[in-house]
Amino acid sequence: MANLKEIRNRIVSVKSTKQITSAMKMVSAAKLRKAQDAIIQMRPYSTTLQEILNNLMLNFDGSDIGSFFAKRNQGKVLFVCITSNKGLCGGFNSNIAKRLILELQDNQYAGFYKSGKADIFCIGKKGAEQLKSKGFKATKSFHSILETLAYSQVADLADDIISRFLKGEYTQVKLFYNSFKNAGTQVVTCEEYLPLSKPEPQKAEVAQADYILEPSQNEIVKELIPKALKLGIFKAILDSNASEHGARMTAMHKATDNATELIKSFQLDYNKARQATITNEILEIVSGAEALKG
Repeated sequence: MANLKEIRNRIVSVKSTKQITSAMKMVSAAKLRKAQDAIIQMRPYSTTLQEILNNLMLNFDGSDIGSFFAKRNQGKVLFVCITSNKGLCGGFNSNIAKRLILELQDNQYAGFYKSGKADIFCIGKKGAEQLKSKGFKATKSFHSILETLAYSQVADLADDIISRFLKGEYTQVKLFYNSFKNAGTQVVTCEEYLPLSKPEPQKAEVAQADYILEPSQNEIVKELIPKALKLGIFKAILDSNASEHGARMTAMHKATDNATELIKSFQLDYNKARQATITNEILEIVSGAEALKG
């Protein structure tokens, strides 16, 4: 059994750690509220925009926007990995890295990375670090986006990706991120970003809406598609941001509970060691007294 000084040092150390994890839990809870409000407010707008776009494209020949739907055989595949800049959030980052690596090892993409046919864009430092530890290097990293979460920065990134796709550099673009469900649940999501899929009539909820189109259907669709694509990445980043704070709050809550249990265990050991020390001292006194009598 460790001596009293060692146990006291352990208790002090764990109590200090508990204060840190408890503080981080409260900070994440405050940030989660703001991030949760942002993604909840974004979803109806994103869903409605997509519904309107789908309905406009139902009877649209697509001659002017065919490139967005083009499925090519020549070119590279782009994987966009959205994680966080900070750790201490459980399996939040590692789950995305694992899902991306599984995709790269899938039969459809087997050998793409080694042959230079796959690029990886990482939004978040931890995703790049996780992939690097597994032997995969990010082609580009965009860490500053998560610091401000400004739509303008995300729009610039989306413009770059869309431009590369339309030029034929990429044949396919996929997003990997944690979709926010609630504070304790984050869903690892793999989403097809480009090429777009043509809408099916039965999925258009307001297909019969009597729209008055100004200036023209072609111009509106050409304007809405890039807007919807930019919004798609922005929504994924907001989803990931809310998921990050939820995951960190949960992780720090568990860490705080574990620290509390550990302190109780150490205090029990301390009391046992202290009792044993007192008992030994009493025995020594009694033995000394008996020796003096003799």
